[in-house]
Amino acid sequence: MSKESNEIKENHMPENKMGVMPVNRLLISMSVPMMMSMLVQALYNIVDSIFVAQVSQDAVTAVSLAFPLQMLSIAVAGGTSVGVNAVLSKALGERNSERVNKAATNGIFLMALSYLLFLLIGLFLVKPFFAMQKTGSAMIQEYGITYLSICCIFSFGVFTQFIFERLLQSTGKTFWAMVTQGVGAIINLIMDPILIFGLFGFPEMGIAGAALATVIGQIVAGITACIINLKKNPEVSVSFKGFKPDGKIIGKIYAVGFPSIIMQSIGSIMNYGFNQILLSFTDTAAAVFGIYFKLQSFFFMPVFGLTNGLIPILAYNYGAKKRSRMMKAFKLSILYAEIILILGMLCFQFVPHVLLGFFNPTTELLEIGSVALRIISLSFPIAAFCIICGTMFQALGNGTYSMWVSIARQLAVLLPVAFLLSLTGKLNLVWLSFPIAEGMSLIMTIIFLCRIYKKIISKIEDNV
Repeated sequence: MSKESNEIKENHMPENKMGVMPVNRLLISMSVPMMMSMLVQALYNIVDSIFVAQVSQDAVTAVSLAFPLQMLSIAVAGGTSVGVNAVLSKALGERNSERVNKAATNGIFLMALSYLLFLLIGLFLVKPFFAMQKTGSAMIQEYGITYLSICCIFSFGVFTQFIFERLLQSTGKTFWAMVTQGVGAIINLIMDPILIFGLFGFPEMGIAGAALATVIGQIVAGITACIINLKKNPEVSVSFKGFKPDGKIIGKIYAVGFPSIIMQSIGSIMNYGFNQILLSFTDTAAAVFGIYFKLQSFFFMPVFGLTNGLIPILAYNYGAKKRSRMMKAFKLSILYAEIILILGMLCFQFVPHVLLGFFNPTTELLEIGSVALRIISLSFPIAAFCIICGTMFQALGNGTYSMWVSIARQLAVLLPVAFLLSLTGKLNLVWLSFPIAEGMSLIMTIIFLCRIYKKIISKIEDNV
């Protein structure tokens, strides 16, 4: 086929709903399924920790200390998927079917390589990782090594799930992405008590059962997402016949995705460093920090679901040169994110004892946790604005802005401030590092937003 005929074919691709549906309805139809699936995922995270808490507080602490490496695997999977999502959606907006399919196949290839990395981590680096922790409890280390080894070695499920869900999201089929996440979370919730406590003839596996329930849910979700893509996503054709990695496509994927990987990986580093600061006070403080992350996910995960729906809308309309649609989606997303996280802040302020009560808490955990939830949640409304702006940066191919905000917030401000406040010997002051760091990220985000508006958004011809 000649280049001219190929261009004609591309220009006659049907207009995707992301370019024509009323923006508010589009954003809701794209985001609500993802928000619901993320809410189910957050519920799973909370219930999983509630089950683990029935084993012992040491088990909760072990899972909290394992969290940074789990975050790292999610950072690599999620960041790469963000890059694939942005490249693929932009290609749809440009009506370039060949680039759509190349983005998908190269994205799957990158996920396979990523899994091999975490397989090696699970086999060789988990024990050294826990040996570096400052906890004095041998039981915490034993629990942590068991839990994290299983999660890393069988992490192919999470990489499969991420990439195939993002292919569905990229073409606007967020309902089916919700189905796959829901299936994984439900399987996880069912298997948790069965494997942890040994129900229905299964052996009682304790912390190992919690890890196996997690990876089984991820594997089932990944398989489900793959099948749905093959049957329900005709806009993306995945074929590895004669496949060769495309350096140009991979470069574009990582131009958007790598900053996101770095940004989320920094969260892993922050989590590890913050745990070490807390362990210098008491193991219970580290358990509180882990429980906080589970609880805040109930509010932050729906916001991330909102951003998953927003990215393809922004990227598509950027490719189609429809500025007014981009900006309307952006402003509505800020409004919805603020509503969600202000609600989260109010819950943390007024009922922290109720939230912590689900985790079989000791008196010490309740005392430390109630103060922590109230102080940290003050940063939620600021975080809502910054998250949506970061999504805009990524969708327009400027994910490095988000990366620099994240580096500054978590490494240049949060950890140093937390360390300095820990020198006072007062644990309650350490939690203030969160709202302080979020205030700094707000300043940087506004500066970058003004820059990107001037350099990119204001120059887009509004092709309404």
